[in-house]
Amino acid sequence: MRDVQRPVIRQLDEAAINRIAAGEVVERPASAVKELVENSIDAGATRIEVTIADGGKTLIRVVDDGCGIAADDLPLALSRHATSKIDGTDLLNIHSFGFRGEALPSLGAVGRLTITSRSGAGAATVQVTGGRMGPVTPAALTKGTQVDLADLFFATPARLKFLRTDRAETQAVVDVVRRLAMAEPFVTFVLRDATGGDSRTLFRADGETGDLFDALRGRLRMVLGRDFNDNALPLDAEREGFHLTGAAALPTYSKGAAVAQYLNVNGRPVRDRMLLGALRAAYMDVMSRDRHPVACLFVDCDPTLVDVNVHPAKSEVRFRDPAVVRGLIVSGIRHALAGAGHRSATTVGHAVLGAMTPQAAPQGPARVYQMDRPSVSPRFTAASMTFQSGFAEQPSARIEPVAEDQGGAERLPLGAARAQLHENYILSQTAEGLVIVDAHAAHERLVYERLKAQMADKGVPAQALLIPEIVDLTPAEADQLLAVAEDLAGLGLSIEPFGGGAIAVRETPAILGTVDAKRLILDVLDALQDGGDTAPLRARIDAILSRMACHGSVRTGRRMSGPEMNALLREMEATPLSGQCNHGRPTSVTLSMTDIERLFGRT
Repeated sequence: MRDVQRPVIRQLDEAAINRIAAGEVVERPASAVKELVENSIDAGATRIEVTIADGGKTLIRVVDDGCGIAADDLPLALSRHATSKIDGTDLLNIHSFGFRGEALPSLGAVGRLTITSRSGAGAATVQVTGGRMGPVTPAALTKGTQVDLADLFFATPARLKFLRTDRAETQAVVDVVRRLAMAEPFVTFVLRDATGGDSRTLFRADGETGDLFDALRGRLRMVLGRDFNDNALPLDAEREGFHLTGAAALPTYSKGAAVAQYLNVNGRPVRDRMLLGALRAAYMDVMSRDRHPVACLFVDCDPTLVDVNVHPAKSEVRFRDPAVVRGLIVSGIRHALAGAGHRSATTVGHAVLGAMTPQAAPQGPARVYQMDRPSVSPRFTAASMTFQSGFAEQPSARIEPVAEDQGGAERLPLGAARAQLHENYILSQTAEGLVIVDAHAAHERLVYERLKAQMADKGVPAQALLIPEIVDLTPAEADQLLAVAEDLAGLGLSIEPFGGGAIAVRETPAILGTVDAKRLILDVLDALQDGGDTAPLRARIDAILSRMACHGSVRTGRRMSGPEMNALLREMEATPLSGQCNHGRPTSVTLSMTDIERLFGRT
């Protein structure tokens, strides 16, 4: 047995304690900005100006017009666990952003911190360098507090190696300020970059006025842009003491990554995994798995129903009853999406316009059009026109005669069908412009919604096959299907083993009509394998229904009559979530007359 020297337990000095605490609170410059701006908000500031240099590595300055700190309190404010926001008797009834009293001493331990503040008659300043505090001296300041943090992590240079580029750190600071600006719509936020001595504004949001809902709507429009505002659905739902507000975008207005999901609990921006999961679950039925929803959610409740003291950076929370909050988010967003009906994102129409806009002509001699050339042939007549062989024999578009009673249909949201292109796309005329509908995608969603309604009612009606269809599978695939045979029977699909890896299909959903049973079985098997055994039963059933709906929808290449096309449009208007197919793609594109006239240079 080798000798092991007994370790000696030591009490760390105050400087080491603060540097360790700073490692938890201050991960990067954006973390320091977050802590300082939250202090300004807690101080009642109505205007907060943030200036950074070199991504916040060399300078972070936060100036506010809050209540300030008294000169006698400045040394205490720089002591660990000293705070004016709680008295320590109740850590669950917290109404402020900060409450631990760790931010300022932690920042002073790893950087060069200067605090200048005015509260009452006079202003004072104090400096902390690497944890060593200087004396409090008089200063000149009209109102509020100014905090300067220079040379972040100079006292712990090893931390600098883990920081990213100046551009990446700057972007992280912008994201922090944007999130806080959305949480506080009545406060003015200004973020500037002073790198190299030049000051440029990175972000600005002036304080909103009016009631909370109007202010929040205006702030979201300013921060997230006009496109989000045009395609966002307002949220307002309550359940068992929790209140959900904010806005969630249409499924067709989505992102390729989860970069535009903003969650707030009692006004505090968080990145909580449970809340993110609930947001994802709310869009599960209307969005492809490789797309991510865009939303800004605010969950408000009594502070005693949520614990914010579970993460060093306070970015995660723990609810007393997380199931209630999850259900509130899922049901609140789904109710808003259902109310949107056939709406698709306006950005889809903008993309169409961009694709149709002619490219700029290359520089050079002006193009000579046929009408400008000298005439060397006899005068043009309609009889002289000839077509290349095959041009007119197989048209790819069919015009629907206009019925006299369709004038009223044009005033409906999706208008009256006027033509069908390539045996799939319906051209519909509305009072304001034109709508292009993907008939296959739209009918797929309609069949899917019917299947779900039947399933929720009494189960999907089945139709018996005269001769059961035998489908050969591998033994493992057959076992996977037979394990959910009872669930499939409730969906109108009746199967039973037929020896080896074969199964017999005896009934199929009646709503699908005549269907290729083998293809249907293979698609159901794909849905099961895609979801995995750990997927919730509801999600697996919805995935199966989605696959079934594809088999019962109008196929591309099928010519539709005028009444059929108009019936499809009317059903889309009456069906929730018909603005996107089962995979999250838009089912229609709307072009206003202004858009169409712009294409032809009329505006």
